[in-house]
Amino acid sequence: MRFILSQVAKGLRTNFIMAASVVLVTFVSLLFVGAAVLFQFQINNLKNDWYDKVEVTVAMCPSASSAPQCAGGEATPEQLSAVEEYINSPELARYVEKVYFESKEDAFAAFQKQMEGTKWADALTPEQMQAYYRIKLVNPQEYKVVAEALTGRPGVENVVDQREQLEPLFNMLNRFTLISSVLAGIMIFTAMMLIPSTIRLSAMFRRNETEIMRFVGASNGFIQLPFILEGVVAALTGAVLAVVTLWVAVQFFLQDWFADTWLRIVTGLDVLKLSPWLLLGAVALAAFASFLALRRYTRV
Repeated sequence: MRFILSQVAKGLRTNFIMAASVVLVTFVSLLFVGAAVLFQFQINNLKNDWYDKVEVTVAMCPSASSAPQCAGGEATPEQLSAVEEYINSPELARYVEKVYFESKEDAFAAFQKQMEGTKWADALTPEQMQAYYRIKLVNPQEYKVVAEALTGRPGVENVVDQREQLEPLFNMLNRFTLISSVLAGIMIFTAMMLIPSTIRLSAMFRRNETEIMRFVGASNGFIQLPFILEGVVAALTGAVLAVVTLWVAVQFFLQDWFADTWLRIVTGLDVLKLSPWLLLGAVALAAFASFLALRRYTRV
């Protein structure tokens, strides 16, 4: 083992620049891989948080509406009651967890609070607002059933599922994940090309030593192991740097940037959970690429 480790150290010193290149490529590759996985963690966190909170909003006809279904004017108290009764009917009750009613006055108060300090705060009156029924579903995935059942009922202007407003955000985040994954794939392919070149170069420089080891009866495994370990050490170093960089970025930047928000952001613990897979991936990638590179140069 001492001989093998000395050969590994000798190879890393002799080919320092190439080994540093392997470290750098592995670092960048796994940085993109880790970023893509953490992006997906974040998307899943947001979906779990938001999808449980989304509601189906039933907007009742206001006093002035251009919608054809509101041609009869503002929704009457009878129509409001009919919609509420239908929401609580046996047909929809199994889909509905809770119903909130927001009157025109409630909507106006919420508007005033949201627009406080702006010129829009005095732009509307309570009579121009519209009433809403906000429905929290037992299973948010079944929003279409409720939306289709309520759409077109007398006094209903439209039915809005808040999930539809969130989908563009999730699509954008998924695109970031895709970009990170593509870049990670390119960098991993680059590493697969660079590691064999580095190992071949090391094997060519030490060809005389390899020949002597063959003559004294050394096995293929004994001859190849120092070279394989060179690639593994270089790749593992890059993987460790990638893990440390991701942990620092998440723990000291993302956590600080979003400290005052209600968003549940990925943490350093998520990075630590991911790190064993990144380290194992680096070892497996380097060992496989090194083994392929050595089949020609160190075969008995």
